[in-house]
Amino acid sequence: MADLSDLWPVAHPSVADWLTALCGDGVTGFEAPRRPHAAWVLNAMYEHECGAGGLSHHELRQAALAAGAIEPARLGNLDLDLEIGIATGGGLGRAEHPGPGYRRLRWAELSARCGDPLVPEGQYPSYRCFPSAKQDGSWPIGIRPPTEGSLDRPTWDRLVDLLVDHAPDGPDTRCLAYYNPLMLPEVDFDTLHVRTGRLGDAHALYDNPEADFTPSNFWPEDRSWILCTDYDLWSTKVAGPEHLVEALLRDPVIEAVRLPWTSY
Repeated sequence: MADLSDLWPVAHPSVADWLTALCGDGVTGFEAPRRPHAAWVLNAMYEHECGAGGLSHHELRQAALAAGAIEPARLGNLDLDLEIGIATGGGLGRAEHPGPGYRRLRWAELSARCGDPLVPEGQYPSYRCFPSAKQDGSWPIGIRPPTEGSLDRPTWDRLVDLLVDHAPDGPDTRCLAYYNPLMLPEVDFDTLHVRTGRLGDAHALYDNPEADFTPSNFWPEDRSWILCTDYDLWSTKVAGPEHLVEALLRDPVIEAVRLPWTSY
């Protein structure tokens, strides 16, 4: 298997200057420039076959702490359990299918079940979604909520395949991938970290050893479309041609939604 550095070598930071000019800094990712056609690809969540369960992730963690079964989470001398407070059950970065006993829980299914909109009007897909499904901010133990800042592997792989199908040069389309500084082992706010490679090799970016995230931004050299995965969100905005956006909305694997307040 080819090394990632061979498939996706580091590019000169200036290739992302157009994003800086349009969007300002990209500390958590450049929000995709607004275009008439855009959709948000929603990160996957999963539910156990036994259902959501009665306890929340926070209640389960507090019980384990009280019993001495686990140690408090610490960062230096800081007790994260005391300082952060609520264990939501969510995570940060890449995500895989949880394994046997779990099934994909579509956002639309959960919305119909609890009565909350997929995304509150005027908001972005994030931890603010589905307040009625949670207990004091914590998810039921039977649900694995989406992670922040990265697509899950099944969604990333399917999205890459769709991009290949709708790119003028197919898998040979030259693309660029930007990683925000919060994702990198050595945080550097002065130099933009960008890699360049073939769209057909983009599956390999999921296992980039330098970052536990999919790229913050991903786009072809002709800039006909662009992906934005913000560090703090549960989704990826795809702005581009109408035929690509419509394909995302129709796809049986990807779950995508239009949010008119984020497009022209």
